[in-house]
Amino acid sequence: MDKLTVMHAFCRIVERGSFARAAEDLEVSAGLLSREIKQLEQSLGCSLLTRTTRSMSLTEQGRNYHDEARRILDAVNGMEARLRRDSGAVHGHLRVNAPGSFGQIVIAPMLPELLATYPSLTLSLSLDDRVVDMVEGGFDLTIRIRATLPDSNLVARRLADIGQRLYAAPAYLAAHGTPAGVDALAAHRCVAYLLADSTTQWELDGPGGRQLVRLEPQLRVGSSLVLRDMLVAGQGIGALPDFIADAPVRAGHLVRVLPQHALPARHVYAVTASRHGVDAKAAAFLAQLQATLAGGLS
Repeated sequence: MDKLTVMHAFCRIVERGSFARAAEDLEVSAGLLSREIKQLEQSLGCSLLTRTTRSMSLTEQGRNYHDEARRILDAVNGMEARLRRDSGAVHGHLRVNAPGSFGQIVIAPMLPELLATYPSLTLSLSLDDRVVDMVEGGFDLTIRIRATLPDSNLVARRLADIGQRLYAAPAYLAAHGTPAGVDALAAHRCVAYLLADSTTQWELDGPGGRQLVRLEPQLRVGSSLVLRDMLVAGQGIGALPDFIADAPVRAGHLVRVLPQHALPARHVYAVTASRHGVDAKAAAFLAQLQATLAGGLS
């Protein structure tokens, strides 16, 4: 029995909360994992997991074993990451999670060059606008776009800032008028983003400082790409990050509303679970992403 392999399998089972999900991540059968954990328990002379047909929980010994195994594995992973960085080797499988719109507009176009540069690298890209638990999800790297990140055991690296501004279609403004000031927004239809900090107000920074705008949205959507499409279709005024708005603005499908005002900027963060730094494959991905961000996002 390879102790490090079994430690890794045990930690993945605990963190994923399921033999089946852990087996899928590790690309082995759930039956094999079950046999390995039984052998581990027999070698230790104690039960680590209490299993029923519907649930699984850690025993006290299991919690202690998980904590120590996680510490050992983090140390081993950190050592290997440093060696790979030093050798420049980029290989293996990288699991990345990112917001849907950012993944489609920013990350997806850079992947062909990344994979051509590193033919020994394989990659899984999961797109989800909601914040996911990266450890439970089995991700090596998560990209998050937030004003701030809550305190946690995760390690965050700030990559770029993204502006947020108000936009509308020329046809909408021709039909309903262009607001001359912040107070005029109350007379307009608006489209709100369901996952924003608030769907009933905007904070706008302008020459006079920060102003709060109360909203009564006729339409709320949970996708920023759908929000963009609704604005292009003339459904009202809405807030978009620059990386989504840039293309329709260049094409003339959207125009900036109240150009002297903007919502507070968001920040692009790369989040990892290890405090030992990223390994070579994650470092290669982040270098490509930073080059992409430096080439166009504001």
